[in-house]
Amino acid sequence: MLESVTGKVVPLFAENVDTDQIIPAEYLRLLSKKGLGKYLFYKWRYDDQGQLRSDFPLNRKEFDKSTILVTGKNFGIGSSREFAVWALQDYGFKAVIAPSFGDIFYGNALKSGLLCIRLPEDEVQRIQEESMDGRLIAEINIKSQEIKTNKGRTIKLELDPLILERFLSKRDEISHTLSHEKEISQFEKLRPKFLDIDIPIFLD
Repeated sequence: MLESVTGKVVPLFAENVDTDQIIPAEYLRLLSKKGLGKYLFYKWRYDDQGQLRSDFPLNRKEFDKSTILVTGKNFGIGSSREFAVWALQDYGFKAVIAPSFGDIFYGNALKSGLLCIRLPEDEVQRIQEESMDGRLIAEINIKSQEIKTNKGRTIKLELDPLILERFLSKRDEISHTLSHEKEISQFEKLRPKFLDIDIPIFLD
């Protein structure tokens, strides 16, 4: 997990981006996370002949190697596919900033270490506008809960406590659970014995 993310910002002026737009269903058959970035936003990045669309932000030279995506509300709605998060990460994104996210996408991102930052819609729009020239660099500091840009702005954050816990403790879900081993053991000792009885299942 990361304590901070620093990188070039790329704007995506779109709302209600669902997981099928992030990575189309036909590419979910791949057996590895590696290489998924090629298919990120595939139907937007490529034309019918498989050629890159010059007007799509990720295809423009000034946004090459961007690591922070700033986009519209309800990003990642739709199906529960984790491939959407993996494709963003394989492409090189370390953080996504938006007014709101699909709940399942947000959970998947947290598990995989993709930082999702919620900001008011007007603030998101301002960052998008500032990044249009391809020169905006931002540092997202999780510990101090702020974003600093190379254009002299500091944006205060109110991060989800889950983000603070997961990213600053550098623990995955298993190690997080094990950190409460004492409480779990105590709960199990207090658990009524009758709950341990196996109930037979009768099949017709």
